[in-house]
Amino acid sequence: VVEGGKAEGVSGDGIPRIEAEIISADSRQVFRGMDIGTGKDLAEYGEVPYHLIDILPAGGKYNVWRYQQDFLAAYRDIRSRGCIPILCGGTGLYVTAVTCGYDFEKNVPLSAVKDMSQAREGAPAGDGAASASLPRRTFFIGTLVSREERVARIDRRLDERLAEGMVDEIRGLLESGVPAERLISYGLEYRYVTLYLQGQMTYEEMRRKLAIEIHRFAKRQMTWCRGMERGGVKIHWTEV
Repeated sequence: VVEGGKAEGVSGDGIPRIEAEIISADSRQVFRGMDIGTGKDLAEYGEVPYHLIDILPAGGKYNVWRYQQDFLAAYRDIRSRGCIPILCGGTGLYVTAVTCGYDFEKNVPLSAVKDMSQAREGAPAGDGAASASLPRRTFFIGTLVSREERVARIDRRLDERLAEGMVDEIRGLLESGVPAERLISYGLEYRYVTLYLQGQMTYEEMRRKLAIEIHRFAKRQMTWCRGMERGGVKIHWTEV
């Protein structure tokens, strides 16, 4: 939760209500038409405004430097209205890039440094002023579940997404002209379902391999958070 916000009335239990808006930190939810596979679940947001979702057509490219600029625009807009920006997600590198938790060059894995270097190739001169305007007082909240529960939730959600039509969603993207190579580059759901649709694996093999990769991704997310903590970031963990 980033900085403070204005109180807007009082809730039924007498606690002042603060207006808040969500900023997504998911590297794939920026793309339109990639809904089920990225787990946008926009219906769950209710009336809460959200930002940096569906801002580009599927098949496009995006990087951490561009995300930093888009985040800053959304952040300034939310703060100008006295509301609290809540950053949710997702992609550890994106979270770190906009919360200024620590020095990237000293703390991120080599793969992340490579991503940062590639992103900087498109950054115009003088972008340091924008970086200086990013939030400096961030309250980090992490959610904890047991490994067994995390695995069960991932498997359950994967099956729900498949039942909701994730394969048809990705088939539709291919038919609309999004190159298979681009979808594969998005990873996880888009990689394995595309390979299945290309006949390179069976449905059962796709489902099994995809579940394994999502489990590994969730573990990497936790590893990233622990790395943030080692770098001096205080994360307030709460059990769900």
